Amino acid sequence: MNYNQTLEFLFSSLPAFENTGASAYKPGLERITAFCRHLGNPQRNFFTIHVAGTNGKGSVAHIIAAVLQQAGYRTGLFTSPHLQDFRERIRVDGEMIPKQKVVNFVDKHHDKMVGLELSFFEMTAAMAFDYFAQSDVEVAVIETGLGGRLDATNIIVPILSIITNIGLEHTALLGDTLQKIAAEKAGIIKKSIPVIIGEADDRYNGVIEQVAAANKSRVIYAEREFLYEGRTERDGSQLFRLRRTRDDKAFEVELDLAGNYQSHNIVTASAAVDFLHEETPLTISRRAYLEGMRGAASHTALHGRWQKLGEAPLTICDTGHNAHGIAYVAEQLKATPHRELYCVMGFVRDKDLAHILPLLPRDAHYIFTQARSERALTAGELTAKAAIYGLQGEAVADVQAAVARARELAGAEDMIFIGGSTYVVGEAL
Repeated sequence: MNYNQTLEFLFSSLPAFENTGASAYKPGLERITAFCRHLGNPQRNFFTIHVAGTNGKGSVAHIIAAVLQQAGYRTGLFTSPHLQDFRERIRVDGEMIPKQKVVNFVDKHHDKMVGLELSFFEMTAAMAFDYFAQSDVEVAVIETGLGGRLDATNIIVPILSIITNIGLEHTALLGDTLQKIAAEKAGIIKKSIPVIIGEADDRYNGVIEQVAAANKSRVIYAEREFLYEGRTERDGSQLFRLRRTRDDKAFEVELDLAGNYQSHNIVTASAAVDFLHEETPLTISRRAYLEGMRGAASHTALHGRWQKLGEAPLTICDTGHNAHGIAYVAEQLKATPHRELYCVMGFVRDKDLAHILPLLPRDAHYIFTQARSERALTAGELTAKAAIYGLQGEAVADVQAAVARARELAGAEDMIFIGGSTYVVGEAL
């Protein structure tokens, strides 16, 4: 098989959650455990940091990986979904897995994967573990796919677990309350391995503490370790003022990621880096911490987080795609100076739009669209649903055409926002 045929096999033979939604979700660790045993348990060959959460886990994972790279460690990074290229999911020191490695892995293990009926995500996670082991990775940052307890990545035994926050998402699979979702995410907590909570909340703290207590694991609240004292924007980056509580030390930390919501992620990542330096075999200097933060996006090729695509009109895209993430996006839209606002929006069918659409600004002109995914809600259906919540606009079924339409309508002092779904952002990019 060549690379394109290999991708065809991955996306068609093995159901992908990105394409088909809940029907591709195969909870349980039996299949991934059996397959990794067949591979020689490559996930045991390097230190791991496990990151779960409703929002921010991608940013936090990339930031920590960038700092580890700056500290001189050969660093693996496994994230999902991808925006443009499947290989974005698996990186070593910021570089994507080579196409030939993807082809070789599938050629070599095709029959075993089919025999075990692996899901797309299980196969991808195992490919990452195998590639990291082959590449002599010393430490890998592993982002969960969906949930935590039954996620394929949960076969790792990390040196640190991180839960960024809990919001309502994938309720059909993870539970219909914050407490039930928190219990699923807390499933990544391992015996005697500390867990960092990025954003504390009385509605779910107790659930996580209960799981941690059962595992004799310490709970560390990031916001108690580092205090956020404000930020100033620079061209393409932000300067955050943080204070470490244990020694009252002040830090001015530059981050090359935009978006007000990064104030939560930088606190979470700082608490994680501090813990790794103080309490694990890893050594991370102040210089590595500051340099890694400064180049977090550039060192790890992170895209789609309040990313500026153009000026006059200001054009921004963001991958926030659930109520928790869209609330941050709506807040940022309100805070960004503009005359008229044009929003290119598309969502997948299984999103709880009753909780999302009311958060969006009513004074914007919407161009409703749909990504090239089986899961996409049609532009027509979205237009009708949005009208119920007072959101007015038009339907343009193709993402590129929808962006072109927004550019045609917008003046130099206006703003265009592109989002709602990771797939919409991927196609826009």
